[in-house]
Amino acid sequence: MKVGLFLTNQHPPGTDMAHKLDEQLAMLRYARDSGWDSVWAGQHYLGEDFAMLQPAPFLGRLAADAGDMTLGLGIMLLALQNPVDVAETVVSLDAVCGGRFVFGVGLGYRDVEYDAFGVDRGERLHRFTENLRITTALLRGERVSADLPWCRLDDVKLAVTSVQEPSPPLWMAANSDGAVRRAARSADTWMINPHARLETVGRQVELFGSERAAAGRSPARELPAVKEIFCGPDRATALEMARPHLENKYKVYANWGQDKVLPGKESFDIPFAELEEDRFIIGSPDECLARLLPWREQLGVDHFILRTHWSGMPLEDTLASMRLLSDEVVPELRRAVPATTDAP
Repeated sequence: MKVGLFLTNQHPPGTDMAHKLDEQLAMLRYARDSGWDSVWAGQHYLGEDFAMLQPAPFLGRLAADAGDMTLGLGIMLLALQNPVDVAETVVSLDAVCGGRFVFGVGLGYRDVEYDAFGVDRGERLHRFTENLRITTALLRGERVSADLPWCRLDDVKLAVTSVQEPSPPLWMAANSDGAVRRAARSADTWMINPHARLETVGRQVELFGSERAAAGRSPARELPAVKEIFCGPDRATALEMARPHLENKYKVYANWGQDKVLPGKESFDIPFAELEEDRFIIGSPDECLARLLPWREQLGVDHFILRTHWSGMPLEDTLASMRLLSDEVVPELRRAVPATTDAP
């Protein structure tokens, strides 16, 4: 069982980002000194509701203080990139952190991001697929040729190879059933999102496993899940501290349309009490543990990536949650009985 820290690093517009970077580093150091296993950063462009640093330089800075923790890019919006630049960035980050890097990718869903990079929404899956093919081949040290409008290569290979052989692990974020199937076929594992309900993810875990088997692939060696979590001395206190910031985040994400890529008729535009149910984990240490265990025992999740800070939350509140998680939740979570069935 592994436990990671997701540093979204999103803040109100106009925030002093150098100061906020110091706060993010304080969270990282606490997680490092408490024995957490990994630290993660994600990507968005033109997030006018949130100020946010780009993940590659951010992770490079985190590496200096991360000790032996794994660094993860969770995720890069691959369809918006040039695959050569992506491959060069990945091998660079893998070297910077001494071979403890995980490369996460996703398709994305925001029109403003696709428009900014001149990518037609109808072409995004094709571009994602081609970029993934080229990037992974380059990372494996292969010679690559391509003749695409955004990338032309004539039998080239990278001069820098990754520390990890043959390449860093590839994780793929997925919301829809189709994306879960794609992750099963193309990635080392599926990075489970923090906003789908347990029932939905349970069905998709089975889909992920069956799709890997149908493709002749062995079960994934790791099953990670990002979870929105806040731990307080009791549920009332935890709700009071976390709700304003978490509720604001998902109002923004509803405006961005993130819920539209979930299966079925999921919506974030609902009262917080309903939104929180079976999605977020907010409560006392005992309550947080009880809410996490089904993901471990029923679904086989063995790497929890915990996000316990959202835009506008004071650093001291985040560290208070991390202390309770480190002292009372994580040790018990690591002692939990593993699932009796093979993880998909």
